Amino acid sequence: MANNTSPHILGTSANLLGFCLFVITSLHINSQLETHLIDQLTSVVAIFLTASCIFSFVSIRTANKQREKTSETIADYLFFVALIGVSVIIMLITFNFIE
Repeated sequence: MANNTSPHILGTSANLLGFCLFVITSLHINSQLETHLIDQLTSVVAIFLTASCIFSFVSIRTANKQREKTSETIADYLFFVALIGVSVIIMLITFNFIE
């Protein structure tokens, strides 16, 4: 079975991880309650993206077909949850700046 999505997940997860780290760094200066919530959510999303990167990398590098399929499926689900989290973070940042 060829890796159909793992290379895409790996690259995109790494890029979004950079976004999360940027958000954590830039909002860490501000101590408002809203930005604290964004900080925490961004940290959780960063963990999901890191795990997604790891599982997609394992899927690409393994020779075991069952491990490849399992790792790719886990990476897919982790990436999807992280993508929803990134969407929530963007909405919270937008609403925070609109106020």
